Amino acid sequence: MFSNIGVPGLILILVLALIIFGPKKLPEIGRAFGQTLKEFKKSTRELTSDVMEEFEDDKKKDLTK
Repeated sequence: MFSNIGVPGLILILVLALIIFGPKKLPEIGRAFGQTLKEFKKSTRELTSDVMEEFEDDKKKDLTK
């Protein structure tokens, strides 16, 4: 999705964000975005580990049959 943006595109997005939100609000938005991304990664990791545990339990049950 973002593979075709490049450096000029990122600079344009940052400049527009700076103009729209202002220099005081931009760090707060970045911090909130970072927290959201961190929580998403944590949830994904937990979900993946739960699925893997169930898979391993099923595999062990099949071996004992």
